[in-house]
Amino acid sequence: MKFIGIIPARYASTRFPGKPLARIGDKPMIRHVYENASRCSILTNLIIATDDERIRKAVESFDAQVMMTSTAHKSGTDRCGEVAKKLLNNSSCAPEDIVINIQGDEPFISEKQIAEVTEPFMGENAEIATLIKASRDENEHVDANVVKVVIDKLGKAMYFSRSPVPFFRMPSSHKGKDDAGFFKHIGIYAFTVKTLLHITGLPMGKLEKAESLEQLRWLENGLSIHTRITETENFSIDTPRDLKKLP
Repeated sequence: MKFIGIIPARYASTRFPGKPLARIGDKPMIRHVYENASRCSILTNLIIATDDERIRKAVESFDAQVMMTSTAHKSGTDRCGEVAKKLLNNSSCAPEDIVINIQGDEPFISEKQIAEVTEPFMGENAEIATLIKASRDENEHVDANVVKVVIDKLGKAMYFSRSPVPFFRMPSSHKGKDDAGFFKHIGIYAFTVKTLLHITGLPMGKLEKAESLEQLRWLENGLSIHTRITETENFSIDTPRDLKKLP
């Protein structure tokens, strides 16, 4: 079984055009992502997938592998799917191999998290896996930009939402007790190649449209999403203002 890391990098971000090339210190952000991800020894291959020549040239300048993809993709998952299809067609991977979608706007991505998201494929017969993190932060619980996850006893996702789920009927005086915590979603995914190609061909579902969360499309179509709890906090760059908040 191979583990293939793919970093989608789109130039035409609505809130931050050219984001992958934004400078952090003396390097573009995409190089930080690549170098941190490359420290994960489990990866047999690491590819940056882009739709823009400026990004391609920047990536080639630090000798990383890059593949050009369509400008029509609506998500990083779709971009990963195109790369996986090309790899499958030229016999560089097999349907049972694993693709890890590594977010291109997380310059401090941890090699530990990449390894953690692959764990469900070791004996659990997983099709899709992602990471979650426990939180008791009331501000995060009501923040629509923080995606919440409800899981079952086996650790499989039951639902993802921008709303505060689960809803706690008990008063705020219960803050800090085990029953007042929730899980927030950490946006790194892993898929078997076969499953990735399947989900990228599915039409958008009603729940996905309502919440603007692509993973709900997969749940609506009967797929299971295994989760792993991580202790590592992520820091995403969504707007130019976020660069000023860097630790």
